[in-house]
Order: sequence, then C-alpha cells, then structure tokens
Amino acid sequence: MKTKFNLSEDWATVVIAFASIFVILAGLRPVLPKLSWENGSDLTGLLGAGSLWLVLGGLFLWIFFSYLLGRGLMGQPLEFSKSLKGMLFVFLITLLAQLITGNKAVSDLGLEVVLFSLLLGLFISNVLRVPTWAKPALQSEYYIKTGLVLLGCRIIFGDIIDAGKLGLIQSVVVVFTVWYSAYFICKKLGLDEELRMMVSSAVSICGVSAAIATSGAIEGDSKKLSYVISLVLVVAIPMMLFMPYIAMWLDLPVAVAGAWMGGTIDTTGAVVAAGTLLGEEAVTYATVVKFSQNVLLGLAAFAISIYWTYTNKESAVEKPGLKTIWKRFPKFVLGFVLASLLFSFVLTPTLASDTLKEVSASVKGIQTVWFGLAFTCIGLETRFADIFKMGNGRPALAFITAQLVNVLITLVVAYLVFS
Repeated sequence: MKTKFNLSEDWATVVIAFASIFVILAGLRPVLPKLSWENGSDLTGLLGAGSLWLVLGGLFLWIFFSYLLGRGLMGQPLEFSKSLKGMLFVFLITLLAQLITGNKAVSDLGLEVVLFSLLLGLFISNVLRVPTWAKPALQSEYYIKTGLVLLGCRIIFGDIIDAGKLGLIQSVVVVFTVWYSAYFICKKLGLDEELRMMVSSAVSICGVSAAIATSGAIEGDSKKLSYVISLVLVVAIPMMLFMPYIAMWLDLPVAVAGAWMGGTIDTTGAVVAAGTLLGEEAVTYATVVKFSQNVLLGLAAFAISIYWTYTNKESAVEKPGLKTIWKRFPKFVLGFVLASLLFSFVLTPTLASDTLKEVSASVKGIQTVWFGLAFTCIGLETRFADIFKMGNGRPALAFITAQLVNVLITLVVAYLVFS
C-alpha cells in the first residue's frame, strides 16, 4: 500500500525525529536499557529478566512504527510483514552489539555500540549471507540522518560558549586548515571530487556526521560514503588507544592534551574514552572541543552546498541560484540545528532539571538505537572485496595521511590556544 505523501528522505527524517521529541516531551519516554554484565552468571540473569524483554519490545515497536511512518511520508509501500521481518533482523543484530558493549571489559575500553554493530554486519555480509527478505530494511542513510537530527538535542550552545570559547577558536582554525590540507592530499593521490569532499570533511570536522552531511550536500555516491564511514570508525580505534599515552610521553598540559584529542579523534565516544585515561579535566576539554566542531557542522554543510552547486553547475552560462543551493542543502542538517536551538533556548531554560534529564536521556537512547541500526546496515551492505578494489587503496592512504596531518596541525593549534 502506497501513501499520497512524497517527502524526500531528508525531510522524512526531520519529521520522524521531531515527532519523537514531541512524544517524549508529552510524557512517553522509552528507555534504552543498560545491558551491563561482567561474567556468565550476570549475563544469564540479565537475559532471564522478563522486564528487560518487555522494555526492549516496546523500544522495537517505537523504532518499527517510526520506520513505517517514514516510508509512508516518502510515498513508499509500507509492506508491513516484510518490513517487520527486516527491521527485526537488523534490530536483533544491533541488540547483540549493545550486549557486547555492555560487558565490563569492553566498556572499560570505551568502545562504542556502533563499532560492534558495524563489525557484526561486516561478518554477516562477508562470511555468512544477508537474507534477501532483510535487504529492504537496509536503509543506513535514513537511520543515521534520523539519529543526527536527534544528536542536535545534545548540542547546547550556551554550555559550549560558557565552557569553551577557546574550543570554538581552535575548532574554527583547525577545520579550515585541516580541510584544505586533506583536500590537497586527496587531489594529489588522484581521488575523484566526491571522495575528496567526503574525506576532507570527515577528517577535519566531526567524522561520520560530517561525511553524511557532505554526501547529502553533494548528492554523493552511497557506496563511497559507506567506505569513508568504515575508515573513520576503524582509524578512530588506534587513535583512541595511543593518543593519551603519546600526550603523556610529550608531557603535554592536561588542557592541551584534551583539546588535541577532542579535535582529532572522530567519534564522540572514543574522544571521551581517550580523555578518561588522562583524568576528568582532560575529558572536559576534549568534549568541549569535540562539541564545538559538531556545532560547525551546519555551517560547513551550507558552505559545501554552495561550493558544490557553483563548481558543478549543469549550465556553462548561467550560475545556479538560491533554489539550486536549497535543493542540494541537506535538510537533516537543518533539523539538527533546529533541535539544538529548541533544547538550547526553549527547553533548557523552561523545564525543571529532573524533567530535562529524563527527556534528554530518552532522546539519547532513541538516537543511540538509530545510530546502531545505521552502522549495522552499513556493515551488512559492505563487502571487503569491494572496499579493497576501490581506487587500489588510494582513498584509504589519503584518509590516513590526512589524519596524520590533522594530528600534527591540531597539536600545534591546541598548544597555542590552551597552553
């Protein structure tokens, strides 16, 4: 059954995200359970709790009906039974990733659920087989765009400005400098224009989020986007593990070390985990710088949209106007900014602190599920054979080289700004 609606995917994700926010504000607040366990007996007791499965069932229904609503808004056939099977398949894999992350040994390392979602998806795609009936539910961009709009709820402008004016200064300097450096490296290694834009944004701004926003602005190839996202997640792990010890070896001031890691490591969870190894003060500086870069995402997407429109125009005579720029602009980034404004200037000053914490926790839980589903799908859609064939490894070399340049430039800027 098809509906009469015909929204773009970007607008559908904005509607779904804000519908979730308003339902949560109305009082229905789903909770993502903390699947914490340390040994076999803990795991058995955890999985044997009926209340846990009741909560998880409610969470799945929330996500499933949000997914159906999104399909309806985009004018796609609902296909209830097929959608149910496919979504359940993806949800259970993501739940397994959440369970792995809940193990104490794993959580102490600071590894995120999205990493294990990706790895499980890759294992099934490359070693086993993805069932044909599950493929319609593999909508990675739809899931991650919804999660990114919800991420805006956690970007509180006032907190960042109060705690991190220096962080904003560092972020602006680093984003511009590293972006052009990365673009130059990609060009020298012969990458096409789409990959140059995605890699440069991922390295310089905020990793996965920036890659998605850039892809939306330039209407990029989804396979190239999945490739860049995989690189971001894989490279973030050694950076998270080794950068704190390099900072100790260099005897960096805590503020400089935190700002350095916050400006270079591309996932928020990995930033926090790396900062934790140096103490609470380092975590504060690392988080402020990371969030400062997230705030720049909307501005960067707008600039990239304008650049791409004017340098890739169809007509050689007439420059594209505002209508074309608006068409290319990723609307989910607009949703991200609006969500941030809503929580920064409307909800934070008006809601009681306890209520605000409950609302924020529920939104974060839903956002985590959407991100987990997205990375599960990226893994299920990716085959290593295809990755290694892409550009004879040049995109991977470009990304790693650009990241090394990012590490050096950000270290210098962090030292100048925070020492």
